[in-house]
Amino acid sequence: MSEKSVPNAEEFDFLVIGSGVAGLFTALHLADHGRTAVITKDILTESNTEYAQGGIAVSLCPKDTPEDHERDTLAAGAGLCDVPAVRVLTQEGPDAVRELMRLGMRFDRTNGELTLAQEAAHSRRRILHASGDETGHEVERALTRRTRIHPDIEILEHTQVTGLLVLEGRCLGVDAIVDDGGERRRFLAPATLLATGGLGQLYPVTTNPLVTTGDGLAVAYRAGAALRDMEFVQFHPTALDDEGSPKFLISEAVRGEGAVLLNEAGERFMPGVHPLGELAPRDIVARAVAEQMRNAAGHVYLDFSPIPPDRIQKRFPGIIAECHRRGFDVYHEPIPVAPAAHYMMGGVNIDLSCHTDLPGLLAVGECACAGVHGANRLASNSMLEGMVFGLRAAEVARKLAGLSAEQASQAAHLPEAPVRYAPPTLRGQLQELMDVDVGLERSSDSLGRASEALAAWSKQVGSAPLASREEIETANLLLVGRLVVAAALTREESRGAHYRTDFPEASDDWRYHLVLRLGPDGQPLIEPMPVLDEAPSPHTAD
Repeated sequence: MSEKSVPNAEEFDFLVIGSGVAGLFTALHLADHGRTAVITKDILTESNTEYAQGGIAVSLCPKDTPEDHERDTLAAGAGLCDVPAVRVLTQEGPDAVRELMRLGMRFDRTNGELTLAQEAAHSRRRILHASGDETGHEVERALTRRTRIHPDIEILEHTQVTGLLVLEGRCLGVDAIVDDGGERRRFLAPATLLATGGLGQLYPVTTNPLVTTGDGLAVAYRAGAALRDMEFVQFHPTALDDEGSPKFLISEAVRGEGAVLLNEAGERFMPGVHPLGELAPRDIVARAVAEQMRNAAGHVYLDFSPIPPDRIQKRFPGIIAECHRRGFDVYHEPIPVAPAAHYMMGGVNIDLSCHTDLPGLLAVGECACAGVHGANRLASNSMLEGMVFGLRAAEVARKLAGLSAEQASQAAHLPEAPVRYAPPTLRGQLQELMDVDVGLERSSDSLGRASEALAAWSKQVGSAPLASREEIETANLLLVGRLVVAAALTREESRGAHYRTDFPEASDDWRYHLVLRLGPDGQPLIEPMPVLDEAPSPHTAD
């Protein structure tokens, strides 16, 4: 680790950190109004979006309405959704999807009409998809193509943000390291937007790619921004149960088309767990799958046979191909599946305009929390959220005043913030700890063990002028792991994706969000935040 200094700061009108659907969609709606940097620590296309299979939930069918979509989202969120945020998502979703299509997105169609699929906990077929089960790849294709050709977007790949520049309580840009510890750079802007995705790499079994290490959450928290709902980590119930890593997701849409779950004895078990059977909310299905695996000491299987073979081929070509590559034939045998860490419902606390409580800093997508998903995200709402709130974030960012010459000069000469790093060898131990003690089920005892271990490991976090990407990511994972555990210890109930074996029921006494802030002693301060509880929109008859 050398003593290289930060070169002259480079000034932009807008900084967008992250290159999934939230980041690129927002950047494209900023770039016509000013010079925009898209900063991503890997290549432009590497994000959770690229691997999304199921699709985008939106009420575009004449028999569907935003009110129907709102009601399903609230039901899945287990009482912790903020109604105004859900209403923004469902009411503004159709226009956001139309805008995505204008940018070049090609959804599947039948006889010229958009094809709509069914997924768990949706009362109607409202899931748009592309190339069967490669929706995320098509979203990335459309958005990256536009991003690469836009004259006012500068793409900065292999650039890892290490900290936010804060001057007199305002975010004025970021410090970063490029080329895996090669050199430091500083970028200034009146508006910095975090779109860094989730934290799936906290767990050894995850559907998320290797880039999902909670970086945006960590830098925001260290800079003084509040986080919210960090105890709610969603586990997808059906990842292919083989040795591949990251785990290959078997889309919820497969069950939406009729596939069923079988236990070791070849019997269905979900109808006895929930009236919706295999289409129950994800938290319920995931825990039921885990219970079957634990009790029978064997596998759980997903059986495609109720779906007509020609329908399987047309709807799930990517899943079929990947299963075949790994030695599984979905046409002739059920395939083994197991839960895997999938999505973070919590994140940087934002309002409906994507403001954090640090002026100049906005957040959108999985790294942000506006209260849309509550305790359990409804399937295929994630990419829609990135677009709907991306449009809102772009509108807000465009209105922020540019940096004055004095602000730019002061920010450029701020002292270099030390880069936090940790030994990469800790990552495997951290993932195993989170899996055992902070997974689908938690308790006071398990969370206490996790808290003690994380506190001990965090003493190995150091500071230096430069560090490798893996060292920085490990430090970030340790921090967000501590925050997940702190929130989970605090919430003494079970709700949605947070299940406490010592408090197995939901309680109205805990029906509020938990907000976490960095305290003066370096420990998180945890405060309650009311759920915004407007009455749901009235039901609209068919």
